[in-house]
This record gives sequence, C-alpha cells and structure tokens, in this order.
Amino acid sequence: MAREKTQQQRRRPGGPAGQIKRRNCFFCKDKIAEIDYKNVNQLRRYISEKGKIRSRRISGACRRHQVQVATAVKRAREMALLPYVAEGSDDRERGGGRRDRGDRGDRGER
Repeated sequence: MAREKTQQQRRRPGGPAGQIKRRNCFFCKDKIAEIDYKNVNQLRRYISEKGKIRSRRISGACRRHQVQVATAVKRAREMALLPYVAEGSDDRERGGGRRDRGDRGDRGER
C-alpha cells in the first residue's frame, strides 16, 4: 500500500508543465561511427572556454559518442593539436584564483 502511494506521488521534474527539449547526438544524426582525434574543428565544440571537456548533459552527445569524444580530445591534447588549458587564462593578471605555495602574500620572506 505504502509503495503504491510513493510511486504515484513521485514525478520527474520537467513534467507536463515544462518539458526540457532533448538534444540529439550530433554523431548519431550524421551516422558517424568513430570520432577522429585529428578533426580539431569538430572537437572544439566539446571543449569549454577554459579547456575542459563538456559533459554529456551540456554537449548533447550520447554515452557512446561522449566516451569517444573524451578519448579523442585527450589524444589531440597529447599530440598538441588542442591545448590543455585556454590561452591567456593567467589568474595573476586578474588578481583572483588560487595562490601557489611560493605566493605568501603580505607575510614577508621566511
């Protein structure tokens, strides 16, 4: 009895009131079986401004192709086709971010 009530009461977010549009996988649409690490222009779509690999939720890729994208990005980085981090993202210029061990701030020399 209690189980039936809890299952009836539970609803997933984005029900009839506001459904979220499901993004289809770009690679499944074009029927691409393997993702090539040398195709840098295609891989740039799956990398954020900071150089991180975008998640499936954001990129819209299916699980199979997201794994291939991640592997291809890592190979392209190793071959120096893609950067590990974004260019010009020096935190010291902006004055924010973490400090290194050598940065002591106003403590003085030790």
